[in-house]
Amino acid sequence: MTPTGPATGTLFARLRDWFRTHPLAFDATLAFGALVSMIAGSFTDPHGSPTGPTFGERVPSVASVLLMVLAAGALVLRRRRPFHVLCFTVAVSLLELVQDTRPATVSMSAVIALYTVAARTDRPTTWRVGLVTMAVLTAAAMAFGPTPWYAQENLGLFAWTGMAAAAGDAVRSRRAFVDAIRERAERAERTREEEAGRRVAEERLRIARDLHDVVAHHIALVNVQAGVAAHVMDKRPDQAKEALAHVRDASRSALDELRATVGLLRQSGDPEAPTEPAPGLAVLDGLLDSFRNAGLPVALARTDGERPLPATVDLAAYRIVQEALTNVRKHAGPDAKAEVSVVRVGRTVEITVLDDGTSVPAPDPVPNGGHGLLGMRERVGALGGTLTAAPRYGGGFRVQAILPVTSRTGEDT
Repeated sequence: MTPTGPATGTLFARLRDWFRTHPLAFDATLAFGALVSMIAGSFTDPHGSPTGPTFGERVPSVASVLLMVLAAGALVLRRRRPFHVLCFTVAVSLLELVQDTRPATVSMSAVIALYTVAARTDRPTTWRVGLVTMAVLTAAAMAFGPTPWYAQENLGLFAWTGMAAAAGDAVRSRRAFVDAIRERAERAERTREEEAGRRVAEERLRIARDLHDVVAHHIALVNVQAGVAAHVMDKRPDQAKEALAHVRDASRSALDELRATVGLLRQSGDPEAPTEPAPGLAVLDGLLDSFRNAGLPVALARTDGERPLPATVDLAAYRIVQEALTNVRKHAGPDAKAEVSVVRVGRTVEITVLDDGTSVPAPDPVPNGGHGLLGMRERVGALGGTLTAAPRYGGGFRVQAILPVTSRTGEDT
């Protein structure tokens, strides 16, 4: 590819997008191009010499040029009034065929108008209108044209009108097919999101019931036994020791059941619940080292000065990096590399995780209440931040979270 190739492609893409948002400008450009083509064709004589066509030996009349201008100008309204424009261009083409002694070029506008009608109507209408247009223009060319009825110019007019109708019908069918696919995809996406939300809500309700049962039962026991211990501590220390032993057993049982309940939320291969305090960006290097030891090269860039964050924001930032790198490790391929950046911007902190993998992690379908990207979105949303996760141009994936330094819980630094 030449050095100007990408720039040219970008220019054409921008021009195409601009014309899509300004259809009237596109139609005006098309009308101007058709006018230039018709005028150029009127200077051409296909039988000017024994060796072939000639150019410039004949000049169109003023009436012919006026008809070309009228036919081309009507094409500007081809989207708004397709049938009216077709009828007008066919009438102008017939007038040109009758009054001129040379093959008409105005019929090019009728071909464009017929294509527009075919692209914007149904198939039965397309073929009815197309057959009528083909018959009228071809019959007029055979009857009033300067050449014999079997001349190639007449057959060419017949072929061009037929191809215009077929091309317009093909474009309409493709647009309908693409629209149907897009609609099915959007409907499937809505259904998937609704199903995911329903399953998440059901799982939350079930976990809430389990946690309520565990906490309510064992805390009630702890409260009773602690009250007994406080009551008999001075007079009957042996009974107080027994009550404190029950408190210890009940609290241990509550912790075990809580660990089992929370464990249901974990994916296979996740580490067990830690006993140390909640992690944060202060131990980010240790987290990255664990991924490096597992074979994933990770680069870190920090411009936050390692200033402390509110506990909830600090934990959320750590978990986002952890989950994003886990997705890179699982989905980005064995040769992927990752980059992590932590940037403090005003009263927000931006966490970005990039990779150059060959595949990207698909959004979690949440079959059994799992976390993944959905869990990260919920965690960030709970703090009032924003999360974006999307494929990168050229390959790889990008996860960026913008978290407010002041959390919804009122913590600040």
